[in-house]
Amino acid sequence: MNDNKLRILIGSPVRQQPNILEKFLASLSNLEQTSYQAAYFFIDENDDSSSSELLKQFSSRHRGTVIKRMTASSEYIRNDTTHYWNEDAIWRVASYKNMLIHYARERQFDGLFLVDSDLLLHPHTVEQLVEARVDIVSEIFWTRWQPHAQSQPQVWLQDEYVQYERHRGETLTEEQIGQRYDAFLDKLRKPGLYEVGGLGACTLISRKALEAGVSFRPIPNLSFWGEDRHFCIRAAALGLSMYVDTHLPAYHIYRDSDIPGAEPFLAQHLRSKAVAILPERHSALTLSMIVRNEADRYLKQALQAHRDYIGQAVIIDDGSTDETVDVVMDLLRGIPVRLVRNSTSLFGNEVELRKQQWQETIRANPSWILNLDADEWFEPRFAEELERMLSQRETDVFCFRLYDFWNSTHFREDDYWQSHLTYRPFLIRYRSAFPYRWRETPQHCGRFPENVFDLPHRLSPLRVKHFGWAREADRREKLRRYRELDPDAAYGWREQYDSILDAQPNLIEWIE
Repeated sequence: MNDNKLRILIGSPVRQQPNILEKFLASLSNLEQTSYQAAYFFIDENDDSSSSELLKQFSSRHRGTVIKRMTASSEYIRNDTTHYWNEDAIWRVASYKNMLIHYARERQFDGLFLVDSDLLLHPHTVEQLVEARVDIVSEIFWTRWQPHAQSQPQVWLQDEYVQYERHRGETLTEEQIGQRYDAFLDKLRKPGLYEVGGLGACTLISRKALEAGVSFRPIPNLSFWGEDRHFCIRAAALGLSMYVDTHLPAYHIYRDSDIPGAEPFLAQHLRSKAVAILPERHSALTLSMIVRNEADRYLKQALQAHRDYIGQAVIIDDGSTDETVDVVMDLLRGIPVRLVRNSTSLFGNEVELRKQQWQETIRANPSWILNLDADEWFEPRFAEELERMLSQRETDVFCFRLYDFWNSTHFREDDYWQSHLTYRPFLIRYRSAFPYRWRETPQHCGRFPENVFDLPHRLSPLRVKHFGWAREADRREKLRRYRELDPDAAYGWREQYDSILDAQPNLIEWIE
């Protein structure tokens, strides 16, 4: 096991029909494990021996899995209308969840992920919850608790299942309740991390919360129905925060009529995972890049350098009129690509283009973002060091030196060209709760929000090779563009602009 990785116990009480359980277990097998190492604990209360056999098969593929067999003392009725729970069943399941809490606490796990066996998860779910760095957090899912009812999330704000804000002592009209209820659900439909008063079924409990004494034991002087209510009230009394993450909604197979929708959900993510689990590829890494008329420049070399270690790519084509898009799709064949095409270029206002790149990248649910231009790539050692950078937990931003090549073998260094003496961010871990802020300038705004240095950052000795200046024709075109877009050098350095076409610049040979 990698010592830098968290240890997360994934636990579930299971009393499930085989056709649903099979999908649930496939979903667990598909989970990314970049920053953590998973162990599994199932409490087998199945009535159907086929379901017990599925757990055993899963255990044979995941070494160290614990299965504890229990016998149900009451019937569990589930049909295409709803699930029928009685008090005996609720508190029996509560005791199983407490068993998982005790096991995780005694064996010093860094977290316990409790998940119901009728949920299907996005591969990045646990990574997303770990990145939240809060006491207790659930990934959202939506359910029609009655066949023709509105879909509702499994989280609430107060009491048993109040899903609208209500201040202490406040009296609300039915109209106000309806407005606040709609506002709460609308908020949860937007990707984010939101504090709540109650949650369950798909929940990461931190070590801090485990050690504080969270439990599903019934609170004697509380009559609320359901073990999750007692867990959440006890957690709040212990001073623990509870949140819901809404970036990667799980799929809930609440009734058999939900099964047809489960198939495409699972198939989509299994296809993505099939690409990501190639030994040399890192599913946590998203390449983010802006391209424009790059087909005959350095795009092929750049993508060939990156494709072996990225899990997905987000490409903004900023109004290309050549075969740039064809090159992208050909070189990244077999890798998920989010391609956005601008009909007209936005480069005249670079900050808007960079904001677009950022927003489209965030929509791809990235863990780590590698932001490189179409004429940049790392020296070979980067691929060897990448796993160490992505798996550690202390640093969110890695900064590197960029070398401006003036031909295929030499980079420039003089009073005006010394970018390689400065460290710049190229690789960051995306934190959804961080308030990113941009430098609002139309040119030279930076490729990331300007305040990323407020996150834990580190300087790396690895080097970036930049070939944007390596051909005279490119230098002349860039000078023309700078004089057009920044004639007064308000956002750049006039002397540097004037030096672009120096006849005999000082060049230094590159040594790998």
